[in-house]
Amino acid sequence: MKLTSLNDLFLHQMKDLYNAEQQLLKAMPDMLEMVSSPELSSAIQTHMRETQMQIQRLEQCFQILGMNGNGEKCMAMEGILKEAKEFMQNDADPEVMDAGIIACAQRVEHYEIAGYGTACTYAKFLGHTEILGHLKEILSEEKMTDEKLTMIAETTVNRKAENH
Repeated sequence: MKLTSLNDLFLHQMKDLYNAEQQLLKAMPDMLEMVSSPELSSAIQTHMRETQMQIQRLEQCFQILGMNGNGEKCMAMEGILKEAKEFMQNDADPEVMDAGIIACAQRVEHYEIAGYGTACTYAKFLGHTEILGHLKEILSEEKMTDEKLTMIAETTVNRKAENH
């Protein structure tokens, strides 16, 4: 894809995020399978549902733009998820595995927060107000997921991993 304008860069960013969400959705069941904390399991299940809705919102954005979202591969998400998969192959106590999965999941969330923040800035600058609304909604969900993971880590999972 030749990038000659901010709009081209915006579309590239959107396609990257779309692919990132698709990769994440495929990886989440493996994470869920490794989790022992009911609270963490619930948080991952909730975020899986949110991710499905985020993909649908991104598809709506592409419809507004008159295009489809395919064509980009998010190498960053691929790397983050590869690292998570490698971590989950460790022989770890369940409590320690949960703490590590939270760390992996927060890397994902922080990447997404950065990406959606940038996409929001571009959408606002380019006057894509309807798309900006969708992106802000997704960004808010990603931030809430990150906060929920921090709360789970700080209130239960890290303590259990430490005391194990």
